[in-house]
Amino acid sequence: MSRAVKIFVAVLLLGVALGAIYFRGLLDRVLRLAQPAQTEEQSRRAVLQPPIATPSDKTVKAKIFWASVETPGALQPVEVALALSAETVQRAKQVLNMLIAGPPSPELRTLPSEATLLEFYLLEDGTAIADFSGELSTGTPSGILSEQRAAESIARTLEANVPGCTRLKILIHGQEAETLAGHLDLGGYFTLAPPATQPPAPEKPSPGKLTATGGAVKLP
Repeated sequence: MSRAVKIFVAVLLLGVALGAIYFRGLLDRVLRLAQPAQTEEQSRRAVLQPPIATPSDKTVKAKIFWASVETPGALQPVEVALALSAETVQRAKQVLNMLIAGPPSPELRTLPSEATLLEFYLLEDGTAIADFSGELSTGTPSGILSEQRAAESIARTLEANVPGCTRLKILIHGQEAETLAGHLDLGGYFTLAPPATQPPAPEKPSPGKLTATGGAVKLP
């Protein structure tokens, strides 16, 4: 091998080594830049929607309905080990918070990550009322399929984990919205079937009645 060839090979190997070091450093920088954003999102959610824990919590296999991996536009239940309360309202809040915060991957998400569950009520006739922040509406892609999938993921998650709920009403900031994001009608109710396997019997909700004032739902 001539001296020129040896020099060329040495320079080439040096270039490859330097390139590997450069790209490794670039990857590390990208990961470091991504980490604060994730931490910021986690911190924001911890403040706006801290984890709910009750004395009656028991770890069970909850079924959370996220987007299907195999069938575009469909939902697929995922079993998640989750500490759930025996009290119906708190149990509903826990599973809906998991629906928002815990999808296995971003492409399986059905609800906007910035959305929060503001309140949940259960009437004596089994009507569940889930009141979400405005981000549920503004963050859901406009279109009948995406809107229907978002609402169905809420309904099916409640249906599978929270006994006593017979129908669902979705509110946005305490108000009855005409549509979710321009297409899906929110003026009516979503029918809920009882869970196939009943979770531990919840405590009976405190007697109460919801009253409507100017479209806003409030507890007396």
